[in-house]
Amino acid sequence: MTSAKPNTLEALRTRIGQQGEQLTPRMRDAASYAMEHPNDIALNPVAAVAKLSGIAAAAFIRLAQALGFEGYSDLQRLFRAPLQQAAKPTHSERIRHFGGELSLDHPEDPAAVLQAFSQANIVSLQHLQADAAALPLKQAIAMLQGARIVHVMGLRRSYALAAYFAYALNRVKQPAVHITAQGGSVAEQASVANDQDVLVAISFPPYAEDTLKVCAQARQQGAQLLVITNGVLSPLAKNADLVLEVNDAELKGFRSLTSALCLVQTLAMGIAFGKRSKPGRPGRGGKKAGRAAGAAADSAELLDLGTIDC
Repeated sequence: MTSAKPNTLEALRTRIGQQGEQLTPRMRDAASYAMEHPNDIALNPVAAVAKLSGIAAAAFIRLAQALGFEGYSDLQRLFRAPLQQAAKPTHSERIRHFGGELSLDHPEDPAAVLQAFSQANIVSLQHLQADAAALPLKQAIAMLQGARIVHVMGLRRSYALAAYFAYALNRVKQPAVHITAQGGSVAEQASVANDQDVLVAISFPPYAEDTLKVCAQARQQGAQLLVITNGVLSPLAKNADLVLEVNDAELKGFRSLTSALCLVQTLAMGIAFGKRSKPGRPGRGGKKAGRAAGAAADSAELLDLGTIDC
């Protein structure tokens, strides 16, 4: 029996993640497009969305029915609700950075490329800013803080993110190791993760096969899995304890790291601020001495944070 249909976009996102394995490949494509282009769904009939996305209209209709809706129009009402409640759309659709559709009139001009890519990155960050309150950031920070060791893995374009995050975690005194896969020793590097540890896996399309293998290996060894990826339909999200969704700008096949880097820096900052000392309690020297000691402790800690170099 089909459960009640989702009544918010966040509930819809959760339902898609839960039922992802039951959807056909074309329905998953339709789901990804819908969640990445909510205004397209809200403002266009299914035939127009099919033309915009290159996905058959039937896939959107079947998706809606599989998720508990009567049809596309019923699903569309859910996407229209945020636009009706807000004075202006949450997301800018003028630059379709998810699909790399930003036009570049003068690719031979480096300044024009920089301007176009910068604008696409600005839109990516605006998306991240708008979605920030919906991301499980507190849960992610708590998961990392509770780990004996945080193992961080990201290959291909995600390698730089993983390397930075492992560095930043160690700088804020959260023990971390970077699984580099150098020398073909990825399984051996991941073999030390246990049930007291957390694996942070970072990957975006096309997903790195070794990252998927390490996720499965770490789960078998009892480690918790925190995934940073592009959506709930990502193969990394399947068995994750927690998913942080982020989408970056793309220009002619070149994907940015701006939003993803902003996200991992936020996690490192959250841990750093969580490790700050509390003001000291008044001791035998009285309240005045206690306040002075507390202020000195806070001052020293703030100076330490300023020299973290992250």
